[in-house]
Amino acid sequence: MAKGNKFTGGGMNNNMNSMIKQAQKMQAEMERIQAETEEKTVEAKAGGGAVSVVMKGNKELVSISLAPEVVDPDDIEMLEDLIIAAVNEASKAANDMMEEGMRAVTGSLNIPGLF
Repeated sequence: MAKGNKFTGGGMNNNMNSMIKQAQKMQAEMERIQAETEEKTVEAKAGGGAVSVVMKGNKELVSISLAPEVVDPDDIEMLEDLIIAAVNEASKAANDMMEEGMRAVTGSLNIPGLF
């Protein structure tokens, strides 16, 4: 009977090492893309451009711009709603930007919990 384990042959180890190296390369690329994307910005508008929000890919709010005509002291609720809408849209755009960047690395792989 032959000594050793059938799984210690060179072919199996080479394949496993290759897979590990590919996974490490993919992880490094994903980290690079994530870091770059976190610094990029997206802009979203609401109320026909009356409220504009700029947000980084990491969802850090950079700026909010209000058109003077949208600032009505008698209708603060409308302004609040427009700000919420613009922030939510910017957040969605930041998510989409991150997913697009990761999709470039992972291709069509569907990795649960990645985003």
